[in-house]
Amino acid sequence: MFGVVGCILCVVGSVGIVLHAPKEREINSVGEIWHFATQPGFIVYSCVAVVGALFLIFWAVKRSGHRKMLVYIAICSLMGSLTVISVKAVAIALKLSFSESNQFIYVQTWFFIFVVIICCLVQLNYLNKALDSFNTAVVSPVYYVMFTILTILANMIMYKDWVSQSATQIATQLCGFVT
Repeated sequence: MFGVVGCILCVVGSVGIVLHAPKEREINSVGEIWHFATQPGFIVYSCVAVVGALFLIFWAVKRSGHRKMLVYIAICSLMGSLTVISVKAVAIALKLSFSESNQFIYVQTWFFIFVVIICCLVQLNYLNKALDSFNTAVVSPVYYVMFTILTILANMIMYKDWVSQSATQIATQLCGFVT
């Protein structure tokens, strides 16, 4: 019964978030994403995510990782939020390189590729540990919710999405997060 209610709440919360999500910005270069990624707010978020993940990896995993699923899931979700940002940058670089201008001549593109590789490796490692140690029926929904929340938070911080939203849209998104 809890699984069914949990799944329904995940769907209802996700629909609330998606229905009131801001329109996506048109990005025309990797340099433009680099500009957003080097803003103070996102640098602080990135540092908190990396330091938080390192703390969990080097301290919490040894103490309680085998007993508390959230340790592994938090590592995956924190790294996942940075992965999504970087994958978007790499995808834009590929799209632009195939259509008009080579984006792989810029150091920023290679930095984003490096971040994708490192974050994906960390995610896969700790997601596998979570799935090996705990029931998949519990790991999957918790990971889905935490990953989604942190990814949306990272995007909101990086692109400052709340600036273009009305109070109603922000309130509805917050209700979706709570749900």
